Amino acid sequence: MSEYSELSPAAHRAAQQAEANEAAIDTVWVEAEPLIDRIPRWLAMLGLFLAILAIWYGSTALGLVSPIILPGPYETWRDILFVGSNLVSGDYMLEAFFTTGRTVIYAFLIALSIGFSLGVLVGETKFGERAVMPYLVAIDTMPKIAFAPLFIAWLGFGIQSKVALAAFIATFPIVVSTAAGLYAASESERALFKSMGASRIQTLVALKLPLALPYLFAGLKIAAVGVMAGAITGEFLGGGEGFGALIRVSASQMNTPRVFSLIIYLSFLGLFLYLFIVWVQRTFVFWNKADTPGGVG
Repeated sequence: MSEYSELSPAAHRAAQQAEANEAAIDTVWVEAEPLIDRIPRWLAMLGLFLAILAIWYGSTALGLVSPIILPGPYETWRDILFVGSNLVSGDYMLEAFFTTGRTVIYAFLIALSIGFSLGVLVGETKFGERAVMPYLVAIDTMPKIAFAPLFIAWLGFGIQSKVALAAFIATFPIVVSTAAGLYAASESERALFKSMGASRIQTLVALKLPLALPYLFAGLKIAAVGVMAGAITGEFLGGGEGFGALIRVSASQMNTPRVFSLIIYLSFLGLFLYLFIVWVQRTFVFWNKADTPGGVG
């Protein structure tokens, strides 16, 4: 007698279907996960950090690399603590850090406003696509660092020239990502809005811009990296009172531990800007699965 004979017909069919599904699952071949992929993320990151630290220490302790070129981990750590104490005490390094921070924030906001406006122009109009975009591509292919002397000549040695250079570098990724996002709306979606009598502005605001947000934030993440590079480069070449100027002075004095320390603290500033963009994206674009394969961002 079948083991399902005492069940009702509906329960009998459900049990048989479940058994069939289990049998089908058992026949599906699943690739075995490599051992290295089964290591927890925190453990993998810690192991990689310790390996790099060991190679670093060994190369300096054995004299394979001159300490002038690559300082040892201990000297670098000691200088990191010195820079940190200087920042906490509000000494001259704190003012330099704030100067670089203001440059980065101002430049990012300018790049966002200009890049978004040009992206809408390119993505929404034939004029922008056919006339404006070729010039933007031509400008983007140029070595942007070469424009630093021009910005300094036009705007002087103050913070204005650094902001202009950083915004100049960070604008193009925002333009491209915004325009690409506006193209993401399908023909059927645009036809639906048109059949409902929506105007061009209403279609842009209600359909295209929400679909473009994941692309826009992907461009903002790239711009966050570019704006940091532009700000520091401007301080290298145009003087000033920011962290870039401190790095230039330390490098001229062959104080490589100080250069490493200042770079590490600058990386914290860049990481904070990047994580802030990620937080805003997850807060306002929560419906987009940016962390899954195939997601934008």
